[in-house]
Amino acid sequence: MDIQVWSDVVCPWCYLGRHRLEKALAEHPGDVTVTYRAFQLDPAPVPAPLPIKQAMTAKFGGAERVDQMLGHVTSIADGEGITIDYDRAVAANTFDSHRLIAWAAHQGRQTEMLDALQRAHFAEGVDVGSRTALAAVAGSIGLDEAAAAAYLDTDAGTSAVETDLTEARELGISSVPFFVVDGKYAIQGAQDSATILSALEEIARREAVDAGR
Repeated sequence: MDIQVWSDVVCPWCYLGRHRLEKALAEHPGDVTVTYRAFQLDPAPVPAPLPIKQAMTAKFGGAERVDQMLGHVTSIADGEGITIDYDRAVAANTFDSHRLIAWAAHQGRQTEMLDALQRAHFAEGVDVGSRTALAAVAGSIGLDEAAAAAYLDTDAGTSAVETDLTEARELGISSVPFFVVDGKYAIQGAQDSATILSALEEIARREAVDAGR
């Protein structure tokens, strides 16, 4: 089974969705390959680091509304053992972080890199729009920090990210996480792990029936 997952580094539901997918796969007996694909919730440049609460208040028009939005997802994440600290999180454009994930994927470390970047953003207050910070995150999981910095200082990986973004548009993906299974089944949103597992079991059943025809 092949699962393609469109997600963004700074999307809390993507963080939850990956965690829930991993829980579902731990109970799924079949062989599964998971590939994470780039998506940007907001492609606008972020010229300087800005606390995410401040950025969202300006965007959504009110601190009370923002606190309610962030408190909801933070509470859900906490219930699943995931730390999200919006008092530390920094708004960032994620294009370079997706390039770094593409670089790590070539070394067989895609999921580890994504996990490290999500933890850096949500729990550690790291500016994942900073190339210096991104290289340090790569170093934190045992990859070559200097090589990561050199890579980020070029245009390498740009076409890979743009390909993912283009395919997302062609598929009509407007919110993430978005899972495409075996190129034809879609699971949208951060469904709970039991729901994901049930969907994967049903897909496997359908594929087995089709193969037997």
